Amino acid sequence: MKLITFSGPPSSGKTSVILKAMEEIKDKHFKIGVLKFDCLVTDDDKLYAAQDIDSRVGLSGSMCPDHFFVSNIDDCLNWGIRHSYDILISESAGLCNRCSPHIKGCTAVCVIDNLMGINTPKKIGPMLKMADIIVITKGDIVSQAEREIFALKIRQANPDGIILHVNGLTGQGAGELAVLIENAIQVETLKGKELRISMPSALCSYCLGETQIGMDKQKGNIRKMKLD
Repeated sequence: MKLITFSGPPSSGKTSVILKAMEEIKDKHFKIGVLKFDCLVTDDDKLYAAQDIDSRVGLSGSMCPDHFFVSNIDDCLNWGIRHSYDILISESAGLCNRCSPHIKGCTAVCVIDNLMGINTPKKIGPMLKMADIIVITKGDIVSQAEREIFALKIRQANPDGIILHVNGLTGQGAGELAVLIENAIQVETLKGKELRISMPSALCSYCLGETQIGMDKQKGNIRKMKLD
């Protein structure tokens, strides 16, 4: 089975890109499953159901969605194996830019849109810098020069990744992504595998439910700004 992790900032078009790529391979009779990780609510499972794609939703609630992902992905892979999927896609929540939902030995995709600031690629952490494939969306809204400069900024942040332009509305460019998904690495178990980089660190009084502000309320892993 092929396990592909999709990540990206909020509203960058992850679900649309996945759906368009799956349309490209639907005639090849692959059995496909999707795991949708989100924070509070999602209707993306309805979009997958409309395309006859099996999906399961996991909502992290008050927990960091990245930590929720890593504590569930092993069970999710076993679920996919039990259902004999050929392709299992993990779609992350719209994550903060420090998040790292990619696994060594599993194909990793980051979706980012052209409407973000020109310096956004260098502000995004492991989910872009350690991805195998970077998909740029919404390129039809900006000029050719803006597309090329934005792609250059991504190349500077991730020198080795494959950069693709995909239109989430028309599906233009999704065929190339579908080929890469078809040729993704086979994964039979996640036992012993590692994340590509450590998770964001946190374990403080606010993680445990504290809401009051003040030095006497701050305990655990605390980092302070340097102020003159």
